[in-house]
Amino acid sequence: MKRVHVVAGVIINDDKQLLIARRPLTLHQGGKWEFPGGKVENDENAQQALIRELKEEVNLDVKSTKPMLEISHDYPDKQVLLDIHWVNDFTGIAKGLEGQEIAWVTQDTIGNYEFPAANVEIVKRLQNSTL
Repeated sequence: MKRVHVVAGVIINDDKQLLIARRPLTLHQGGKWEFPGGKVENDENAQQALIRELKEEVNLDVKSTKPMLEISHDYPDKQVLLDIHWVNDFTGIAKGLEGQEIAWVTQDTIGNYEFPAANVEIVKRLQNSTL
């Protein structure tokens, strides 16, 4: 089984809120919440992919990112390498450009949302860190 390299951004606004997006029901892990991002293309590094994906998916112009964590996770039907980056240097108004629901949530309410198993470690880390 091929491992899919995926980037995701933990996007923090000036009010210390985190941006999450709901996966379309038709996708793998559909209906669950996630940190916006997408697949890394062959000619990109993780930061380039994340900057491109966040523009395409949620309309944000990201200036820079900072690596946070790497997670290798095996689902029964898919293997993913999640490359997670902190993102707080951006402009634009977030909106779901692919029809997905998005929400700005607080650090103390993020645990109320259902995330794919691969994202559980990110949520735990956020609940125990200073934003």
